[in-house]
Amino acid sequence: MTNIKAILRNETTSSANNKLRKNGFIPAILYGGKDPNKKISIDKNSLKNVIDSESFLSKVFEIEIDGKKEKVLPRDISYNVISDEPIHIDLMRVVSGAKVVLEIPVKFINQNDSPGLKRGGVLNIVRRKIELSCPAEKIPNELIVDLKGSDIGTSLKISSVNLDENVKPTIVGRDFVIATVAPPTVIKEPEKPAEEAAEGATADGETVAAEGADSKAAQAKDGKETDTKKDEKSKDGATDKKSQSSEKKPQEKK
Repeated sequence: MTNIKAILRNETTSSANNKLRKNGFIPAILYGGKDPNKKISIDKNSLKNVIDSESFLSKVFEIEIDGKKEKVLPRDISYNVISDEPIHIDLMRVVSGAKVVLEIPVKFINQNDSPGLKRGGVLNIVRRKIELSCPAEKIPNELIVDLKGSDIGTSLKISSVNLDENVKPTIVGRDFVIATVAPPTVIKEPEKPAEEAAEGATADGETVAAEGADSKAAQAKDGKETDTKKDEKSKDGATDKKSQSSEKKPQEKK
């Protein structure tokens, strides 16, 4: 069990809390049980390995304040919207015999022993967390779902999870699904026989060759037409010049 050291907060103003955060502490409040609420601060480094874990809000810690230890359960955590750093934590005292309701993360094991996943199936997770009602001293860190032997079409339900005595899901009256092993989502097209592939390539090659010949013939024809038009224009121009020259020539004196 993780041990956390905390100190009491005498000042609770916003400026005092901001100063604590700058010095590497997280303001927190401890409540529950018969003892009065306590405003405390926790060294952020003592939580750095667990605060971002999926099981943080369902994990029981032992907190020490002025030499006195007691078990607590994180119930809420607030983050700065810009820096994403934790800025406040709510801690509840764990009272023996009391029941708590909380969400427990699901962990899947033995993926390599699933025939369905080996054949290309997909693990379709319906619930990544399950809400449980359990005694405060028997809170599981995670729920284990074993995929060994699961084939395509298998539904993994809450009944396949081993739960301790007095630990019950809050959803009652039905054996709800946690995950399924679904068929592959991508279907491969069958490969063409080698003979068909060769025929297709030959036909395509002949078509391309024919198109290339037609294109060259068209270009040659266009070129001839252009040259013919140029010759005609040149002849017309020479005739016009000759006519103009004869008109401008003065008559000879007799």
